[in-house]
Amino acid sequence: MKLPESIKKALYMIEDAGYQGYIVGGCVRDALRGLEPHDYDITTSALPGEVKEIFKEYKVIETGIKHGTVTVLMKEKPADEATNGAAGSDVETYPLEITTFRVEGEYLDGRRPSSVSFTRDLREDVARRDFTINAMAMDVRGETYDFFSGKEDLKAGIIRAVGNPKDRFEEDALRIMRALRFASVTGFEIEQQTKDAIFECKELLLRISSERIREELVKLLLGKDVRHVLIEYWDVLSVIIPELAPMKGLDQKTHWHIYPVHEHTAVAVENAPNDTVLRVAALLHDVGKPKCFFVDEKGVGHSYGHAQAGVDLSRGILTRLKFDNESKQRILNLIKYHDAQLQPVPKNVKRALGKHGEVGFFDLLKLKRADNLAQSEEAFARLEYLDQLKRIAEEIIDEAQCFSGRDLAINGKDLIEIGMKPGKEIGEMLAALLEAVIEEIIPNDRAELLEFAQKIKK
Repeated sequence: MKLPESIKKALYMIEDAGYQGYIVGGCVRDALRGLEPHDYDITTSALPGEVKEIFKEYKVIETGIKHGTVTVLMKEKPADEATNGAAGSDVETYPLEITTFRVEGEYLDGRRPSSVSFTRDLREDVARRDFTINAMAMDVRGETYDFFSGKEDLKAGIIRAVGNPKDRFEEDALRIMRALRFASVTGFEIEQQTKDAIFECKELLLRISSERIREELVKLLLGKDVRHVLIEYWDVLSVIIPELAPMKGLDQKTHWHIYPVHEHTAVAVENAPNDTVLRVAALLHDVGKPKCFFVDEKGVGHSYGHAQAGVDLSRGILTRLKFDNESKQRILNLIKYHDAQLQPVPKNVKRALGKHGEVGFFDLLKLKRADNLAQSEEAFARLEYLDQLKRIAEEIIDEAQCFSGRDLAINGKDLIEIGMKPGKEIGEMLAALLEAVIEEIIPNDRAELLEFAQKIKK
């Protein structure tokens, strides 16, 4: 494994001072899988004060010193004292988190340990970690320290808790979401005892903050094996999003659908582009169906109005999970219009582009495609219709055709100059002019628009 120079230097400095130093956790896991780690965590037998002494020539930030963590700002070389500690502009800084081996006390609130004590024993340190594949350490020479068969589980594609899985989840219930996230991202299977403990402890997720749940949920949704994880662990996710529960097993009783609602949803998420807004919208696009579902006298299922019902439910879900306002609005808009039909003719596409914006319109087509791909083969014929809409929209944009108020050859100032009053009257006139251009009653020409506006005004 090729370590960054700053990491190598830090590990050698720790060893030269007579202590043990290792990279640990996710970076070791990723390296053993042949992936380039995004970040590195360093663990050491040196106590926090000893770490500060080792790196006294560098700036050290006491990030979480009570829990044994300090951040060292490594540079290519120590700052020159002659420049009052200021490094040259060409010297890069690498913030390294270095944590002392530690043992954690009892988790009284299911989120954080009641106390932390330091140890000189690496095995005691990694024993407190969540899963075997995350409990391996590696020294500067590339030797791996694996006390819980993490390498074997990594090779077999297994996610297994360190020690008793129920204990691990009772210590920190977010580990349940982390297990599901790892399964989705890596395609690994969760080991049976760990899986059983996940279902047994799932209600503990209610102790975890919305922000931490959201972060893990989004990463899960972006995973390559998201379909499998959503279907298998739907009951677990229904703890954090209770509105999902009624979707499970709901037979849609129509030839357009071959899956119950929750499986249809999982397939739609899988087929949506790897984008947070689109994957979350796919997860929630049919959340309103159970509320609206009924079976007619012929035994056919219907869910009229489920899109708006989904918007109403999803607004609460997204607010609880503390999604930012922009993402929330985009997701709600996609849910609202995911089932709306649009004739593939330029006039209608222009109106849709003006209504949703370019990004919103193409996102809507992507969600519709994912939705179609999660239905029966009979519904796949609609994919050509979506392709038509895409081609028409691209042509409109490529040719810079007018489809929104900002594309008009005149603006509010021009209308004021011909005697119109600022405010509502201007807005209504611009809307009327845009509609006339889209309907091809008049061209998007300044002179003709002004003449047409004067006629309307009279």
